[in-house]
Amino acid sequence: MANSIHIILAPMHGYADALMRSTLLQIGGLDATMSEFVRITHTIHSPNVWHQKIPELQQQSTIPCAVQLLGSDALTMSENALIAVACGAKWIDVNFGCPAPTVNRHSGGAALLQYPQQIETIIKTLKERLPQNIRLTAKMRLGLSDTTPAIACAQAIERGGASAVTVHARTKDEAYLPPAHWEWFSHIQNSISIPVIANGDIFSVADFYRLIECFPTENIMLGRGMLMQPDLAKQIKASVSGKFVTPMNHDDIVQLLRDFFTQAQRQHEKYALSRIKQWLPLLAKNYPQIQSIIAPMRQITDAETMISFLNQC
Repeated sequence: MANSIHIILAPMHGYADALMRSTLLQIGGLDATMSEFVRITHTIHSPNVWHQKIPELQQQSTIPCAVQLLGSDALTMSENALIAVACGAKWIDVNFGCPAPTVNRHSGGAALLQYPQQIETIIKTLKERLPQNIRLTAKMRLGLSDTTPAIACAQAIERGGASAVTVHARTKDEAYLPPAHWEWFSHIQNSISIPVIANGDIFSVADFYRLIECFPTENIMLGRGMLMQPDLAKQIKASVSGKFVTPMNHDDIVQLLRDFFTQAQRQHEKYALSRIKQWLPLLAKNYPQIQSIIAPMRQITDAETMISFLNQC
């Protein structure tokens, strides 16, 4: 097993916005994050758009945030990538994994897994146009309804010039249904020379060790596991280092929710209310006591009542 581990927060669209990224980073254990995907169609986004979606571009931090692009037109994607770089991006990632029907109908995300040549063209165009010091990676699934295109797509990503590929070990049709097919990490790694970053069904420290037995790696990406157990990355890092860190308990989670809501409220009351309600069901999977506050919290419609409720939990 590796003596160290590099952990990246997954670009979970609708969940891992700037506030969530900041919240989880403060807990510790993460080495990098990825932005939610930025949809690229025919528009060249202005600097204001990039700064709004990814405020990290204007911040000095030792922990990088990759800018993830989703689209199918290589030239438009590269033009947008150059604007993102001008705004401060040091790392561009390309989404070939999103299973959302609205995205796939417009030839984005996992829909491109049908076309390895187009995947290669997108990566190659970005590689040729980006400054040499900008890291370029991609994230993919195993295919649409089956795993037939997995190897060809990974090889296309490598040929295009990406420095690594994250593999979410499911097909598009499987969405997030268990289990993730961890055996495919080795199949893909054996077919390419760039690193494979393992993603899918790592919900605990025990899951991490099961993964390492299946696919020895120093690179993992955590998604929903971090929303269910916010100190998961910290716990994995500590375990690999032979240390013990007291896991977050119910009281810790409630305090985290208070702090999260306070930060969210500075943006907009409605945003704060919706974001905290969205997070609770995922937290309840690891902290059963949270389940009891989901129903009453759903009835709350203003910030003052929410703050009072959280202070009594």
